[in-house]
Amino acid sequence: MNQREPAPTERPVGLTIAGSDSGGGAGIQADIQTMAAHDVFATSAVTSVTAQHTRGVTASTVLDPEDVTAQLDAVFDDFAVGAAKTGMLGTEPVVRAVADRLAEADLPVVVDPVMVATSGDRLLSDGAEAAYEALISEAALVTPNTDEAAVLTGIEPTDEASAQQAGEALVELGADAALVTGGHLPGDDIVDVLVTREGVETIRHSRISGAATHGSGCTLSAAVTANLARGFEMETAVREAIAFVERALRYYQNVGEGPGAVHHMVGVRNDAAASATLQAVESVVDELVAADVSALVPEVGMNVVGALPFAETTDEVAAVDGRITRLHGGVRPNGGVRFGASSHVARFLLAAREEATDLRFAANCRLDDDVEAALEGLDWRVAAYDRDAQPEPDEEGNTMQWGARQVFGAAAEDDRPVAVLDHGALGKEPMCKVVAPTPETLVDRVLGLHDALDDTLGE
Repeated sequence: MNQREPAPTERPVGLTIAGSDSGGGAGIQADIQTMAAHDVFATSAVTSVTAQHTRGVTASTVLDPEDVTAQLDAVFDDFAVGAAKTGMLGTEPVVRAVADRLAEADLPVVVDPVMVATSGDRLLSDGAEAAYEALISEAALVTPNTDEAAVLTGIEPTDEASAQQAGEALVELGADAALVTGGHLPGDDIVDVLVTREGVETIRHSRISGAATHGSGCTLSAAVTANLARGFEMETAVREAIAFVERALRYYQNVGEGPGAVHHMVGVRNDAAASATLQAVESVVDELVAADVSALVPEVGMNVVGALPFAETTDEVAAVDGRITRLHGGVRPNGGVRFGASSHVARFLLAAREEATDLRFAANCRLDDDVEAALEGLDWRVAAYDRDAQPEPDEEGNTMQWGARQVFGAAAEDDRPVAVLDHGALGKEPMCKVVAPTPETLVDRVLGLHDALDDTLGE
């Protein structure tokens, strides 16, 4: 067999300077996974070794500063590092050694000041906390939570205004920018405040109740570092990183006996499912066309949609471009299947997934008295929503999203509907949305409704 020529690839290089977490949820392990998920090659300098799992830390050993410096020298001697981050540093000598070495490097540094445990316990001595001033002066970005911001600045963030004040104080200490994260503050929304020398940006996103948050700070700072290594501007790097962490928290990994772990590779797993999801929607369309479901196709057309496993936007939902329409003697799709091809049905499915994440496929069907009679003959859980009860007007199809939230949010997990009825309004055609966790189940349900409708019409 002939030898093959190598085909090397090039990727940006990131550096993490942090502690090791044997549980894999935080520290070096989280940083490396996060950088890999962003297509960045991760180098590292270990500052401490911890024995921990999803339930807590059982032991910790901090390395000598000389050992940390030796790792940094080795990395900088051989790699063109595009950006670096610091995490758990442990002691004042290590903080000062890292600050001194990074001062010699010409690259953006993200400082995650790991100072306060989730329990509220201080993780550093007073001397080590004071030593952070030198590190902050070298930082492109500092990413404290509210507790850490209070330690660093003496300003305790309790709301957006005080978080901004703390961020401004960190910039005055020499950082180019500060991101004060609001996860520790109460409220349904999390408000993260990004302060730069040019101004202030407020980033709001939904709180995810019950998620595994251990390591989320590490993951956020690593994601920003990876984005900076890829050449992103600071605001974009931060916003993309926050969106990444939000998804990684919502679809956290249920491992260990504790709360679980952040899903660092969630985006990679999502992308990997794209081809299979497209093929799944195509297979559903082929079966519905072969069965000639003309009687179920609405005047506006039918669409079949399939969401990626961890979909958050309509661009991550595959659908028929131009929908499926009735013809003389059958039905046909007006275009191929692609991501982002559906608006209303895709948003309905995403809203339903807020309460039932196992749902991945849906189709919209005609709704009239005959279809309702057919549904009554099926052993299905059927629900409906009343457009008149919607508190805001229907703009860009938000009634479908609102209706899905009403229906699925009110249903117990074992009593969620298979079909959701929207009886329409002036200028809005009535519709029946059928949902399913798999493409095979969606086909069975739509064809089951079609057969029931045939029986109803034949009576």
